[in-house]
Amino acid sequence: MTINTNIVGAYFALTKPRVTPLLLIVTLATMLVASPDSLPLWPTIGTLAGGALAVGAAGAFNNAIDHNIDLSMRRTSARPVASGRIPVRSAIIFGWILTLLSVTLMLVTVNLLATGLTCAAIVYYALIYSKMLKLHTPQNIVLGGAAGAAPTLIGWAAITNGLEAPALALFLLIFCWTPPHFWALALILRDEYKEAKVPMLPVVSGVKTTVTHILIYTLVTVFVSIALIPLFSAGFLYLFASLLLGAVFIWLAIRLHSSHSAAVARGLFAYSMIYLALLFLALALDLKTTFFA
Repeated sequence: MTINTNIVGAYFALTKPRVTPLLLIVTLATMLVASPDSLPLWPTIGTLAGGALAVGAAGAFNNAIDHNIDLSMRRTSARPVASGRIPVRSAIIFGWILTLLSVTLMLVTVNLLATGLTCAAIVYYALIYSKMLKLHTPQNIVLGGAAGAAPTLIGWAAITNGLEAPALALFLLIFCWTPPHFWALALILRDEYKEAKVPMLPVVSGVKTTVTHILIYTLVTVFVSIALIPLFSAGFLYLFASLLLGAVFIWLAIRLHSSHSAAVARGLFAYSMIYLALLFLALALDLKTTFFA
């Protein structure tokens, strides 16, 4: 039996694998912060593997739902469903298979709360964001940010089987971080979103309003990151990281506000991912000395 590597590659692309590492870093860092001792091995593996499967499921559903939009945009026209390599029905079935695998794995190795939150994140991204918010409001990214922030709640619940104020604070951090991250990309792709009739903020309100909103949300994000210091009793490492990383983030947002440059927007988009990953890793390293049981 021969395996068609093109088909395998198409299904892998269906899961949007480029977004998975950042979400898993956030999840793992949150688990480290939530754990009073070392991390339990199997729940950790189950949470990360189940989370990766859930991200893949959400990506598959999104590919199916957005295939007409993707086809009308140069950046996304080569995606598996938009390009015709995978039928819409097959993408949906694949999404359900990944969802079932994710739920089963997490139920067996983690707990019901973390599993339920994972299911809610898939539904929110695939239906609430992709099907409803994306095409009906320029605040789609703001409201849709709840899906991207869900790994904080899932990681916390996986360790504590509950949701306390620190988990909500980490959720808030990513919720505030999401708009400047995605609006920077939307600025670069403004003409494509306009052609596809997607009401992203740069299309509806223009570049000037968008860069102002990016600066405001960046300032709020950095403020929230610093406010985590007393909440978690964080030490010098996180203090240094939050101030340094935040200063660069704000500097880029100010440059974008002044120049409206696509190159700066590209730089801010790329840096925002580095910012979030390093910030969460710094918090985890600051609070933990032992990692796994």
